[in-house]
Amino acid sequence: MSRFKDMALADNDRVFLNLDEYGEKRTVIYDSVTYADIPIVLSGMKEKDRHQLVSDHVQGLYLVSSVLHCSVRSLGGNQPEKGQRIKINDQEGGGGFFREYYVATSVCELGMLRIELEAIDE
Repeated sequence: MSRFKDMALADNDRVFLNLDEYGEKRTVIYDSVTYADIPIVLSGMKEKDRHQLVSDHVQGLYLVSSVLHCSVRSLGGNQPEKGQRIKINDQEGGGGFFREYYVATSVCELGMLRIELEAIDE
């Protein structure tokens, strides 16, 4: 690996996923594997009106979208695939409620995953 890539990987953990700055330890479940207390950055929890189809008569549901950043190493080298489900708990220490999302997009650059997530909520 090049010196630049080595420096970028170190910066991911030391700066962006730093638990004293942006990062938080959360438990992630993907492909039936639990990754406990990994450093992540979960941002952009946005609720927006869900696009309703003409034949869809369900009201009061919203599309929740978020962006997950984490090291690909934290997920055992696995990059989540579009359309797959992923669960993330809402508090450090592995407890709390797990919210289930669908992977909308997934990109891995320099060892850092950027995963756009979507969920339907009331």
